[in-house]
Amino acid sequence: MSAVDTQAIAEVESGAPTEGGGVRWKRFGVMLGITTAVTAGLVALTGQGVLAANFSISGMPFTVTATHLHGDGFAQFATIDSMIPDSPNEGDTGGQVVVIVSAIDKAELTKLCQSVSLGGMHLRITAGDTGTPVKADSLVVDSDLISGDTDFQNIDIGQDASTLNQVRDRRNGGGYVKGGEGVFSQQADSIDISNLRQNNYATTASRFTLPHLRMTFTNDGC
Repeated sequence: MSAVDTQAIAEVESGAPTEGGGVRWKRFGVMLGITTAVTAGLVALTGQGVLAANFSISGMPFTVTATHLHGDGFAQFATIDSMIPDSPNEGDTGGQVVVIVSAIDKAELTKLCQSVSLGGMHLRITAGDTGTPVKADSLVVDSDLISGDTDFQNIDIGQDASTLNQVRDRRNGGGYVKGGEGVFSQQADSIDISNLRQNNYATTASRFTLPHLRMTFTNDGC
């Protein structure tokens, strides 16, 4: 077990539920079981074509924050994202990154900020900060870190990822966003997250509306 796994388990053992019955995302990450054994299983499933990313990721992570996220229809499971062969960003990953896939049927985000480090500067995007939230349909985010104070409504934990039915897959003409057979997952009727922070590798949506969009180069990220 890695030092990261040990630290995460220690946080689970010492953590307490947030006010209002919320769940800490670091604790939920351990519940997902992203350990060495699970990673090996996901690699096997990906090799069999059961799991696959929608596109080849660049391998450059980007930060997303929001003061509040509300989602109607939520699903979550683990998978592997892949880079192009011999990507300059693969480092010691072998060109693959284990991620948590978080899917929301209808999402609203207040004071969205997204930034990516370009080496000495950041490209930063902000939106939804003038009273009108950012909106997205069939939002799917691939992350290796999620934090925030969270509240689920009518949650099912431990469901087989191939049976998920909360998030419509509008980009592919119907059906639902789901994972592979035998993969651990959870879904809920709705989700609310305050002080959201994510380290992401990919985001897709059938529609993304960003009021008061601003894109600029800055010294600091989100």
